[in-house]
Amino acid sequence: MRAFIFPGQGSQSVGMGKALSQASPVAREVFGEIDEALGQHLFRLMTEGPAEDLQLTENAQPAIMANAIATLRVLEREGGVRLADKADYVAGHSLGEYSALCAAGTFDLATTARLLKLRGQAMQAAVPVGEGAMAALLGADLDKAQTIAGAAVDAILAEGGEELVCTVANDNDPSQVVISGHRAAIERAVALAKDLGAKRAVLLPVSAPFHCPLMQPAADAMDAALAEARIAAPLVPVFANVDAVAIADPGAIRVALVQQVTGMVRWRESVLAMAAAGVTQFVEFGGKVLSPMVKRIAPDVEAISVVTMDDIEDLLKKV
Repeated sequence: MRAFIFPGQGSQSVGMGKALSQASPVAREVFGEIDEALGQHLFRLMTEGPAEDLQLTENAQPAIMANAIATLRVLEREGGVRLADKADYVAGHSLGEYSALCAAGTFDLATTARLLKLRGQAMQAAVPVGEGAMAALLGADLDKAQTIAGAAVDAILAEGGEELVCTVANDNDPSQVVISGHRAAIERAVALAKDLGAKRAVLLPVSAPFHCPLMQPAADAMDAALAEARIAAPLVPVFANVDAVAIADPGAIRVALVQQVTGMVRWRESVLAMAAAGVTQFVEFGGKVLSPMVKRIAPDVEAISVVTMDDIEDLLKKV
């Protein structure tokens, strides 16, 4: 069995999609459709920068989706592959869940782009710049990360400070967990992390504290937007970040996407659940971020990254 998977924020870089667009009219068509849907030259930003504009959440999210879907569409249309015939499940990390749903036909391309643009804007606006932060805890599993996050909050309370948010945002793999919340709490967690068993703790260069309760205003915005969007049943089930189970009902998908904004990305559990369901091959489109995580989670499965035309041609020999 096979799962098609899609990366999240952090996989963007200036130059993304350029070689693919030069090699394939199908890719150019995807990038052009997204530019038209958003009313901006997103593809020019992807290929030429500046990097600081591409890093903005409202640009990075649709750009990452555009690159992933363009890669998949080249495989489908130039390789004669149908997702429903070659994939048993789809899944994506955070915004990648929207890419997965677009790939499976739940959202059309223009709708996906507009939803991600709004999602990025709403997430950025939810917390004033400087008030939130995120940090990666390396060499820490979920239990250890939750202990570190709790200890940071307790330490601040013991000093007479107010209760702040510090919670797990991404359970990525057995050795990498990301925490999110108020900056003071995250900085305290970073300071405590090594003494509490993590190998290393690193503040992440992000502009907002994603996947924590501070994102509730963004969740409300997505609730309203998704209520107006057409949501079709996916061609194959999607493993949702929020509960790591396969869903296919449009109503359940809408609920999961709203909950995902403030909830933990349960990527490790999702990969384990897909492997338990029989998936032996994971194919990542448009990035090389998830495949190493997959191998750390389930060493016996095959994990493939598909980014270039050569990657697409190699994949065609295997599917």
